[in-house]
Amino acid sequence: MRRLLIATAVYAASILTGHAAEPAPLAKVTVVFDQALPNVPGKSMKGVLVEYGPGGSSPAHMHPRSAFIYATILEGAIRSQVNDEPAKVYRKGENFFEKPGDRHAISANASDTEPAKLLAVFVVDSADKELVTPITK
Repeated sequence: MRRLLIATAVYAASILTGHAAEPAPLAKVTVVFDQALPNVPGKSMKGVLVEYGPGGSSPAHMHPRSAFIYATILEGAIRSQVNDEPAKVYRKGENFFEKPGDRHAISANASDTEPAKLLAVFVVDSADKELVTPITK
């Protein structure tokens, strides 16, 4: 009985402190910049801050077919796979890009203990409001 009480207390504490064995959290995504390009009618530039907690990730996804994306790692390390290329880890200060129509199979924090952040800058059709579309299998 004492072991059951101890196990129950440890489980309850793990839930309250967020250390329960749960799926990795998703990314926190914040649009930090949105501006129509005055010299390119119909196009906008959007800045998107993506924050991953330890072990965090995003589901496989695509962006609008009009989107060209440049991403730079601001903090930590990000594991990324675009199309059928091998997955690669990008560290603070490194960058990558995605062309229109690319599939982003993996986007994840490369660390289970440290946070990671990236800034993705989109050049996209102004009419495109949804920047991420999950890939369903």
